[in-house]
Amino acid sequence: MATENDSRISSEGMDKKIEKSSWGKKQLGMIITGVVILSAFVYSFGFMDARSSLNVDRATINISAVQQEPFQEFIQVTGTVQPIQTMYLDAVEGGVVDDIYEEFGAMVEQGDTIVVLSNSDLRLNVLQQTSAIYDQINQTRNSRLNIEQNTLSLKERLAQAENQLEITKSNFEREKKLYEQNLIAEQQFLETQENYDYQQKRYDLIYESFKQDSIKSSQQLRQIDQSLERMWTSLEAVQNILDRLVVMAPISGQLSTIELNPGQSISSSERIGQVDILDNYKVRVQIDEYHLSRVTTGLKGTFDYNGNTHQLEITKVYPVVENGQFKVDMEFTEQVPGDLTRGQTLRIQLMLGESGSTLVLDRGGFYQKTGGNWVYKITEDGDKAVRHDIRLGRQNPNYFEVLSGLDEGDRVITSNYGSFGENEVLNLE
Repeated sequence: MATENDSRISSEGMDKKIEKSSWGKKQLGMIITGVVILSAFVYSFGFMDARSSLNVDRATINISAVQQEPFQEFIQVTGTVQPIQTMYLDAVEGGVVDDIYEEFGAMVEQGDTIVVLSNSDLRLNVLQQTSAIYDQINQTRNSRLNIEQNTLSLKERLAQAENQLEITKSNFEREKKLYEQNLIAEQQFLETQENYDYQQKRYDLIYESFKQDSIKSSQQLRQIDQSLERMWTSLEAVQNILDRLVVMAPISGQLSTIELNPGQSISSSERIGQVDILDNYKVRVQIDEYHLSRVTTGLKGTFDYNGNTHQLEITKVYPVVENGQFKVDMEFTEQVPGDLTRGQTLRIQLMLGESGSTLVLDRGGFYQKTGGNWVYKITEDGDKAVRHDIRLGRQNPNYFEVLSGLDEGDRVITSNYGSFGENEVLNLE
């Protein structure tokens, strides 16, 4: 019996040892598992992206790729179709509408009478000026007549003196021969000689006076003729003042006038209408003053009309800025579309430089927040978009020129960044 009990005790002792060994293995396994989990956690934490991030639904954003494309810098402008040439009708002289010969919208020929004005005060003034000029003309003519009569009188005196000199000369030469032959007395010869010397001096004086008078008279007559010419010109101008009461078409074209009625008062220099040449058109374009330094004659622009693209060219720049804009005139480089009408509005793409191949990025709302200094660039695996610094250059309504920071094929979020906050990383879902 004792032997059996000893065996039982010994057996129980052995069983207890086995149970202790089993409990130690379980503890060891739990410890190892904890260490592995802790190591994994520490490892993950060490390589975690610490940058601020935001989860974004792909369906709510626009993604564009950077491309190498022909780039043409242009701006969108608006122009108004106008006649190629317009001549304005201004009342040179004020008056009252007397007769109306052509109505609004009529086709007129150059020189056609459109409106006739009446002005009684102007007519009286013209009559007074005409009378005064005629008086001046008559006085100037009388002055000319007096000069001519004086010249004629001097010519007559000179002729008489010359004739008298010839007579006394003949007597002197005859009596000189007689005196030399002692046929006449000395006293008689000396008297004849004295008379001849007197007539010679008298002739010389009259001739000198005539010569001086001729020079003076010639100058006076030339001045008088010039004065008369000016007077006749003034007279013609005064008489033509009344013609200014007749408003005529300066060119052939379509007439546009204000509403005119007989008896209506029109002021001097008042604009009463215009005549437009309708066989061709130009486009008057308003452009933001920001582009003034870059806009010159010769720049091209295009617009789409009825399914076709038409080209325009700047022919004149008006550099005066009004309300933040300046104006240019553009003309068609080819045939004008047949159904264009005056006053029609055109949307034009105005080219600001030569076309060339460059890296471009689609325009989008991102520019409002970043100013073109940075973008969210898509990572290679396509799961994220990371803030990335860039530099943009020129632009047109479709593209931005990429100067640095992006390469061809890079993908960028180009939609509005307003909902992304200041996060540096966007997780795309």
